[in-house]
Amino acid sequence: MSAFHEEIDIDRTPGDVWAYVTDPNRLPEWQQSAVSVEQLDDGPLALGSRLRITRHVGRRDMPMTMRITEFEPPRTWGIRGIDGPVRGLVHGEVTPLADGRTRVTMDLDFEGHGIGKVLVPLVVRPQVRKELPHNERLLKEHLEHTGG
Repeated sequence: MSAFHEEIDIDRTPGDVWAYVTDPNRLPEWQQSAVSVEQLDDGPLALGSRLRITRHVGRRDMPMTMRITEFEPPRTWGIRGIDGPVRGLVHGEVTPLADGRTRVTMDLDFEGHGIGKVLVPLVVRPQVRKELPHNERLLKEHLEHTGG
């Protein structure tokens, strides 16, 4: 079971939602702690692709390398941290709803390595708990009102 399970319904097509949530360049638009994202591999995002995501954690900006571990367009994606003291584990799903809207489901957890074993419970999880409702509002706003 993941530390965080979130679901949000968005008034956009599954294709629009998939394109937005899986575009690494869009991450800082809807995730408050995301400072920047750099794709480390050439070509389109795919299974095995690597990203360097810099996040503001506590009082520091922390770069972390993430690998796409699951990628089944337009339905599911997964990403896992592969370096650094705090390594995120994310599983996401895009589900069409009968009324034309789309449900986004995300499960998140974190592994601590070294100092990360202290940071995860004391800094990371509390920050994520506060940030998630804001991120959901931003995701919904960008997709429904700014055209995402």
